[in-house]
Amino acid sequence: MSNCFPAGIDIGSTTVKLVILGKDGEILFGQYRRHRAHTQQTLAELLREARTQLGPCRLQVKITGSGSLNLGKAMDIAFVQEVVAVASSLERVAPQTDVAIELGGEDAKIIYFRGGLEQRMNGVCAGGTGSFIDQMASLLQTDAQGLNQAAADYQEIYPIAARCGVFAKSDVQPLLNEAPAPEDVAASIFQAVVTQTVSGLACGHPIKGYVAFLGGPLQYLSELRRRFYITLDLDEEHRVVPTNAHLFVATGAALAGESDKRVTFAEVIRSLEQLKDVQGSEVQRLDPLFATEEDYKEFKERHNKEVVPKGDLASYRGRVFIGIDAGSTTMKCAVVGENGELLYTWYGNNNGDVLGTARHIMDGIYDAMPEGCTIGHVTTTGYGEGILIEALRADSGEIETVAHLRGAKAFVPGVEFILDIGGQDMKCLQVRSGVIEHIMLNEACSSGCGSFIESFAKSMDMSVQDFAKVAVTAKAPVDLGSRCTVFMNSRVKQAQKEGATIGDVAAGLSYSVIKNALFKVIKLRDFDEIGKYCVVQGGTFMSDATPARLRAAHWPPGHPPRYRRLHGRLRRGASRP
Repeated sequence: MSNCFPAGIDIGSTTVKLVILGKDGEILFGQYRRHRAHTQQTLAELLREARTQLGPCRLQVKITGSGSLNLGKAMDIAFVQEVVAVASSLERVAPQTDVAIELGGEDAKIIYFRGGLEQRMNGVCAGGTGSFIDQMASLLQTDAQGLNQAAADYQEIYPIAARCGVFAKSDVQPLLNEAPAPEDVAASIFQAVVTQTVSGLACGHPIKGYVAFLGGPLQYLSELRRRFYITLDLDEEHRVVPTNAHLFVATGAALAGESDKRVTFAEVIRSLEQLKDVQGSEVQRLDPLFATEEDYKEFKERHNKEVVPKGDLASYRGRVFIGIDAGSTTMKCAVVGENGELLYTWYGNNNGDVLGTARHIMDGIYDAMPEGCTIGHVTTTGYGEGILIEALRADSGEIETVAHLRGAKAFVPGVEFILDIGGQDMKCLQVRSGVIEHIMLNEACSSGCGSFIESFAKSMDMSVQDFAKVAVTAKAPVDLGSRCTVFMNSRVKQAQKEGATIGDVAAGLSYSVIKNALFKVIKLRDFDEIGKYCVVQGGTFMSDATPARLRAAHWPPGHPPRYRRLHGRLRRGASRP
């Protein structure tokens, strides 16, 4: 066993890479594999495959990557910082490189080598990364490679947001409803990734000279590289596309200095198998939303007292007043009688087709209206306010925030704070003396909104309603933080690996919703900023889990807000869902 080879391990957010180099720096073994939160098992599989291919030998092993620090310490393997690993590889194969762009599963980096070493990396958002591309590909019922093949024949580029996976979804869905060429949508998704990388990371710092393209997405997706070439105006001479760019960081780790420690395949594999889960401590557990069944019954009894006066549209005579809210992902409609009684409601997804959904709603109202019943006034609000006024010839439109206030005051005249969580947006309205004093909105991220929760429910093959029910009875909710959807997907996978139930995940998401609202949007410092009377609105609060989390953890004893799930009560009291 005289042979000894340098080996590099790169543990990424979604993949594991293993590279073993020969004496002249050639790759004897190189593999790239998704780990699906099973990092140690995946690495052990790669090591066994390498042993089968190379036979008995010794290794000088070094480790790098976003998920490697704990594992490296546990295995007593030398750690190499990613920037050092990239620089080591580039120094060997492309020393002329001025800028390196690396895209991973959840990470995006730009490294500048001229004028001092500088790295820029995504932080709170994983828009424009490999996982983002996977999400967008699923909307077109394909995978990343299928997206790449389609993009090769594009004719037109459409604007798509890449700063947030949920926002991008809302741009893509209407496009699909208009039946554009799939090739155009695919190329537009890649262009969104490029725009996010260049504008979000570079932030005005020029990307010029010799530019290297690294990481799995840029290795396998030629059309994604092409969008970078066009956007950056790079000629062929200044494009640096190394062979095995997906293994580049692992190769750099193998090249980065000498290691005195020599080990066999069997020793490395055995150390992996003997390790406990070194990442387990990263996923914390939280208190249940309801400690006992009695607590939940008390909660339900209190909220069930808040009812909306209702009537029957089929037997109603007189004028009715219609309000239509065209939201980012859903449409809502309420038909109210002359005395304020609720006669008819509609709530559902618009699926990117606002006009078609509005027509469906109005057809249902006309079918239900009896003789002797007339429409007195139709008001629209929300994202689609203007287009519905024109299409339906509605009588008026109302600014969305004003509609929030008028609805809240109808139930709680002294309301001081309104929290609305919709499909993609979150609004916080501070009210003083009956008027809106301050408005706070989510801007670049939809984490914690309705579409965010719906995506998780669908990923587990559940309806949103069932997903909410299992959250209420969960015994050990997982702490998922309040980061973007892509990052939280990884936390969910890790939690499930540790035995978390679907209910634990669902309850953890309820925690995340409120954390996001209070600490990312409102940036709450003092509970007195909210006031005594708080009204919560929006479809997200139809789940008992969300207001329960707000009630349980974020108001001190003796200072309870009055919760009113307006949309939830209106819908539950409707004659027609």
